[in-house]
Amino acid sequence: MAKRLIFEEVESPDEQKRVINSSQFRSERRQRNVRIWLLGLLVLTAMTIVVGGLTRLTDSGLSMTEWEPVRGVFPPFSETVWQSEFEKYQQTTEFRVQNFDMSLSAFKVIYWWEWGHRQLGRLVGLTWAIGFVWFAIGKHLTTPRVKRLLVIGSLIGVQGAIGWWMVSSGFVGDAIDVSPYRLATHLALAFSVAGLTFWEILLLSRPPHILLQARRFREVKLEIAATMMILLILLQLIAGALVAGNDAGLSFPTWPLMNSEFLPSNSFDMTPWWLNFISNVSLVHFNHRILGYLTVLFSLFLWVLSRRIGNAQTRWVFTIVFFLVLAQTIMGILTALWSAILPMAIVHQFGALVLFLVVIWGRFMARYPRHMAR
Repeated sequence: MAKRLIFEEVESPDEQKRVINSSQFRSERRQRNVRIWLLGLLVLTAMTIVVGGLTRLTDSGLSMTEWEPVRGVFPPFSETVWQSEFEKYQQTTEFRVQNFDMSLSAFKVIYWWEWGHRQLGRLVGLTWAIGFVWFAIGKHLTTPRVKRLLVIGSLIGVQGAIGWWMVSSGFVGDAIDVSPYRLATHLALAFSVAGLTFWEILLLSRPPHILLQARRFREVKLEIAATMMILLILLQLIAGALVAGNDAGLSFPTWPLMNSEFLPSNSFDMTPWWLNFISNVSLVHFNHRILGYLTVLFSLFLWVLSRRIGNAQTRWVFTIVFFLVLAQTIMGILTALWSAILPMAIVHQFGALVLFLVVIWGRFMARYPRHMAR
């Protein structure tokens, strides 16, 4: 039997190619599985945001007067328990001032909204925890991805505590609603979880080496502008939450003026002065409108900036952003004119989430262009 030479190939080129292809297939399959998990997490987060909006619009948030992380999983199973929950609610200022004539059957309706919202929150946390542990043990996650996913998981955990911090504010003193700024914090954090999750999904949409190659052609100015747009939308989101928290959407069913005024004359009647920005119905509503106009102008700037780049797909995404902003603005005007009726208000909130995610997609495309074809 002839001896092998020192530098003789042990495997043929075809065998080496099969090994490389097999390794690449396993890597892509793992990446796809993680992406599917995160997509499920994003859908659940979006559902939680929508149901949370419905909970606010139906004044259901204070129907559950206790925070019970374990026992709260189970709804009332008997009329006795229902009656007990109703009696707890009857001790709240909201019931005594606003819902004093509410029946048990009507109470069940608002209770189910709040209970469903809390269960969705629990499901989001459980989905993250099970998926993270499963993929970490299976070594599907790189070290940088583990760190980013831990940030998302931490925000989900904090969100649960902030949710109760928000609800508990409705049981203090003469309050009949939750604190507007706590509501804004709760909503902004939910959008942040959705945004970070979606960014991770986008990163998993292409192999790492393809992303590295694409980054060489990144559109830096457009990426920075898209980042500023994301921050502007978050600021507008906070302003919108303050409008909802103060029921300010019911106060000015006129446009373009606010009851015949550009800036309502009582916009700075509260003291100290800073309280007007979170609690004065007139100023809160005015700020939301002005930020909406600024968002339209900035989306137009983004669109014009995107026209100057060579990547057709990236230009297309920012065209979608511009038209989504216009649609969202029109929906906001109609929501104000129709005094924030439930269907229109919830579509307006969901539209904000869609716009937020599409701008994140645009930022991703500016950072990692697919190709340079015109």
